[in-house]
Amino acid sequence: MNRRDALRKTGMLAGSAVAIPSLFSLLQSCSQTPRLGWVPQFLNEDQAQFISSFVDTILPKTETPGALDVKTDIFLDLVYAKTYSTEGQAKVKADIDQFNADCKTKYGKVFAELSSEDKTACLKDQEATTATFNRGVWGTAVGAQEPVGFYRQLKSQALWGYFSSEEIGKNVLSYDPIPGEYLGCIPVSEVGKVWSL
Repeated sequence: MNRRDALRKTGMLAGSAVAIPSLFSLLQSCSQTPRLGWVPQFLNEDQAQFISSFVDTILPKTETPGALDVKTDIFLDLVYAKTYSTEGQAKVKADIDQFNADCKTKYGKVFAELSSEDKTACLKDQEATTATFNRGVWGTAVGAQEPVGFYRQLKSQALWGYFSSEEIGKNVLSYDPIPGEYLGCIPVSEVGKVWSL
């Protein structure tokens, strides 16, 4: 091997030693960028990332499936697209954008880009400062309900979407497709006090 080839190969080796860590950091930063695994029908990509991040924060995967596992975010996008009026849709988009703007002001980033600690702190703050739903009796709210705001509505919708999913309904919650057995002609003494429920 002559001297020129040796110098050229040494230069290439030194250049690759400098370039490889930069390439790895670039790849690593790309892998941390939140990406959607679905195409929203109503929300834009930033708003859909907010919804995905929100439902994943309040209902993460543990020993039971999380909100993203049962596609609660996709469900909410469809609810907005198919059931909301034009005014309702505009309000949802404006509320999401405002929530992200508030996060950016307080934490320096939109909600989907926050660390898990900051997401938790943000939601705890919302939980403490927003109105709640009135208590109910037999499914009916007691008293006049004041507006609860975007955070509480979205949380309620996320819980509804999660717990009404087939996966959670059949495999996590107690599932009885035919509740209660009908026994027509038996003495009350055999029934006990079940009838009073």
